[in-house]
Amino acid sequence: MTVLRIGICDDLANARLVLRSMLERILEGQKVQAQFFEFSAGETLLRWYENHAGELDVLFLDMELHEMDGMETARRLREADSGLQLVFVTGYSDYVFDGYSVGALGYLLKPPKQEQLEAVLDRAQAALYRDLERAYICRNGETYYRIPVSNILYFASDRRQVQCVTQGRIYTFYAKLDAVAAEVGKKFVRVHQRYLVRTGAVDRIESGEVVLRNGERLPVSRSCQQSAILALARAELEG
Repeated sequence: MTVLRIGICDDLANARLVLRSMLERILEGQKVQAQFFEFSAGETLLRWYENHAGELDVLFLDMELHEMDGMETARRLREADSGLQLVFVTGYSDYVFDGYSVGALGYLLKPPKQEQLEAVLDRAQAALYRDLERAYICRNGETYYRIPVSNILYFASDRRQVQCVTQGRIYTFYAKLDAVAAEVGKKFVRVHQRYLVRTGAVDRIESGEVVLRNGERLPVSRSCQQSAILALARAELEG
């Protein structure tokens, strides 16, 4: 993992500053490069995430936010990104068991202690490495995207650019489709020089086209047709 992308959501600016400073010191000692994103409200965070899903690895989320609390914010985030590592931060111990319902990685009482932050960062990084098989990582400029494989419909190539198409968003990055195919493995099948499709997103092949479960149609080239049919049949049997 090249950069650890960390979000901090707390309505108190001083609390955000203290937590960020502690995290920066720990990660500097671990020689881990980090990128920070700060939010003062759950609503602001959710609006940002509508256009930036997959752009956070770990989120430190205050439970006692105004209007929309941390738990409701976490539930909505989970719907958008199942792989996001959530860490709750709060001044009260009453919520300690609530985080399990949204798969929280940890629970820290304010002010967090350094050893607790070190432990939760270690768990977060370990979890992210384990999830690499279930996510595709790509980069556009300085922005890294972590896209759950189960969300991907297909990859489309246009010269040097590749588009990763999901149900809710398109991610664009520079790569060769052959290299992407080698990275994602047998869960994807080449149906055309320009298209690499996730087998689980396919409904059927008909009349020289592959029909996705969402109704979208992509062309199947003659050179890829036989191998595509075999790959999809194998996926059906294994799935």
